[in-house]
Amino acid sequence: MNAQRDSASVPVSSWCSARLFVTDEFAAPPVILRVDDSVIGTLGNFSASTGKAKSKKTFNVCAIVAAAMTGGTVLNYSASLPPERRRILYVDTEQSRFHCKRVLCRILRLAGLPTDVHPPLLEFLCLRGYATKERLRKIEEAIYDLDDLGLVVIDGIRDLAHDINSPGEATDLITKLMQWTDERRIHIHTVLHLNKGDDNTRGHLGTELNNKAETVLQITKDDFDRDISSVAAMHIRDRDFEPFAFRINADALPEQVEDYQLRQTTAAKSFDYAEVCEAKHREALELLFSKADRVSYSSLIGRLQSSYAAIGHSFGINKAKQLKVFLENKRMIVKEDKFYRYNPDFHY
Repeated sequence: MNAQRDSASVPVSSWCSARLFVTDEFAAPPVILRVDDSVIGTLGNFSASTGKAKSKKTFNVCAIVAAAMTGGTVLNYSASLPPERRRILYVDTEQSRFHCKRVLCRILRLAGLPTDVHPPLLEFLCLRGYATKERLRKIEEAIYDLDDLGLVVIDGIRDLAHDINSPGEATDLITKLMQWTDERRIHIHTVLHLNKGDDNTRGHLGTELNNKAETVLQITKDDFDRDISSVAAMHIRDRDFEPFAFRINADALPEQVEDYQLRQTTAAKSFDYAEVCEAKHREALELLFSKADRVSYSSLIGRLQSSYAAIGHSFGINKAKQLKVFLENKRMIVKEDKFYRYNPDFHY
């Protein structure tokens, strides 16, 4: 039924505020962080650094913050915050105040600033001693209290969620990042670990981060020289950049390794996140567990090979073992005692 409504008496529906017209005009979001000619971060978006334990993720983030403080280049990061958004908020959720101060001093030394005077445009929060909800509340308060804020670093976003594999918590937390960056026109850079068994970001939170982030940087220890860490783009909306590397010098500061060539001892040891789509995973797993609710490890690998081959993906035994690790990390299958069961409520 096409009934006319009196626009003077009927309130405008809430969905109207989200409408987009082809005649709308928007300015491009200001770029605040680059690697060479590649855009890593813009105001109104968020990005992330990820890597395995001890891969030097925090050293890498220190370089980003030092570049933002000086408006210059540190390692390969070139930063430029608008004059009215020069303030930086650094949040550490993992370390003690003693170790947080070491990070703070490292940033200042990288920026060429004195370490006996606190910089007026840098706020540093140590949240290790607070409950999960209190950490989130303090970060949100700071983001909305600081009018001249341009860059926020959250070193340890995993500590803002009770369960990293909870689809609801992951969605709520990433929605917060999108809300904060959109409403406050800031850029947020987060830090999250990779799984121990593969090169996928941890849990449902990592999956959501990959899907929504502007850029995800991966920091990896070099296979041939464990003193060197490389930086590459795992996901990037802009053009990709050539990986670069850094080592920690005698002054305990990261310095770039010139003419670095990325090397690996073997092929990648993980199942690629993009290799099989969510619908195909569901189809294969429903087929695998259609005859039995629980499957032992001794028969799981062979059944994975058979069920995925039936949907058009044939894997050797080593690749099937990598797939099993991937499915466990994403909680598509769950181990109970010595058996595995299908979890249809997984969040891809």
